[in-house]
Amino acid sequence: MSFFKKLKDRLFRSSSKLEEGIDHIVKDGGVEDTNTNDEVNANFNYLEPTPVPEIVPEPTPMPKIVPEPMPVPDIVPEPKLDFQETINSNLKSTEMILDDERVSKPVKANFFKRLIGGKNKSQVIKRALDNEMLEALEELLIASDMGVETAIRVTANLAEGNMGKKLSTNEVKGLLANQIAEIMDSVAKPMPIFSKRPQVVLVVGVNGSGKTTTIGKLASQFKVANKKVIIAAGDTFRAAAVEQLQIWGDRAQVPVLTAPEGSDPASLAFEAMTKAEEDGADLLLIDTAGRLQNRSDLMEELAKIVRVIKKKDPTAPHNTLLVLDATTGQNALNQVEVFRQISEVSGLIMTKLDGTAKGGVLVALADKFGLPVHAIGIGEQIDDLAPFDPNDFARALTGYDN
Repeated sequence: MSFFKKLKDRLFRSSSKLEEGIDHIVKDGGVEDTNTNDEVNANFNYLEPTPVPEIVPEPTPMPKIVPEPMPVPDIVPEPKLDFQETINSNLKSTEMILDDERVSKPVKANFFKRLIGGKNKSQVIKRALDNEMLEALEELLIASDMGVETAIRVTANLAEGNMGKKLSTNEVKGLLANQIAEIMDSVAKPMPIFSKRPQVVLVVGVNGSGKTTTIGKLASQFKVANKKVIIAAGDTFRAAAVEQLQIWGDRAQVPVLTAPEGSDPASLAFEAMTKAEEDGADLLLIDTAGRLQNRSDLMEELAKIVRVIKKKDPTAPHNTLLVLDATTGQNALNQVEVFRQISEVSGLIMTKLDGTAKGGVLVALADKFGLPVHAIGIGEQIDDLAPFDPNDFARALTGYDN
C-alpha cells in the first residue's frame, strides 16, 4: 500500500470534516447542474431510427392475360399479422445478437436508451462562489485548526479568478488542495545529511508527542540506508522510554546508549558524542525527556543539554527536530515558538495525523514559521513515517481524489 493511500485512508477525521463541511456549503444555496455526456449522446444520435416515410400505395399491376385463366383464389390480406411477425422476428434477431455479444457498443447504447427512455445525464449540485460562500469556507478551515490568518489567506487566493463561477464540491476541494499544496511546497524538505561525523540530531518535544517512536523509526530507516547510527536514551527520568528505545534498537540492530535512571541527561549527551566519534558513527540520535513548553525549569534543562553539546562540538547539534502531536491543534504553534527560542529548531516532524480532526494545523505552522517539515507519521509501524509530500497531504486533507 502506498503511503498516500495510507494517508488518505487514515486521515479520515480531518478529511471527513472538511469534505462534509464543503459538501454542506455547496448544497446550501447550490442548484442542480446537468452535464450531458456528449460522447454517449453522439452514439445515441447516430443510431436514431430513420423516420419512416408515409407509404403511398401503388396501383397493382394488371395480371397477364393467358388463354386459359385459372380460378383466382380469394385473397385475405393480413397486414397486422405480417407486421407483428416482422417485429417479433426483428426482436428475436436482436436478442440473438446480444446473447452472442456481437453487437457493437453504439447498438447497445441505442438499445438501452430505448429501454429506459430519455438521455444520459448526470446531475451535480453547484454553487456560485460569492462572499457568503467564502465566509463559510473560511470558518470551516478555522475549525480544522488552520488558523485565522492562514484560513483568510487560503480563501482569498481561492477567490482570485473564481468569483461568480459555479463550483461543485469536488471542484472546491480541488481548489483548496491546490492552495494548501502551494503553501506547503516551500517547507517540504528532507532532513539534510552532512559530511560531518558524527552528525548530531537532537530530538525534542512535549510529553507524549511521539519522540521515542520517531527516533526508533528514523534509526531503522537510516540503518537501511547504510548509515552507521547510535541512539542516546536521553530521557533518563522515564524507564519506559529507555526500554522502548532499546526495543527499537534491537529491531534496527542499532546500539542504544543509556545511563542510570535520574542521571544528568546533558552528561549522557556528552558521553554519547564521544562514543559516536570513537566508533565512527554517521549519525547520533539523542532522545530527550518530554517537557511542557510552559515549564521554565524543564526548558532550562533542555538549554543546558544544548550548551554541553556545543562544548563538545560548536557546530552541533546539526539538526534539532521538534516532534509535534497533531492532536494538540493550535497549541502546536505555541510549542514551536518556545522550543525555537531554547533549542534552535531546524525542522519539524508531525505525528498522529491518523487520529485527529486538526490536521490543518500543519498548514498554519508552515504559513507562520516556514520551518522545514521533514516527515509525517500516521501509525505505529516502521513504514508509517515517511517524507512529507505537500501534494499528497493537501489531497488527503481535503478529501480530493482527482
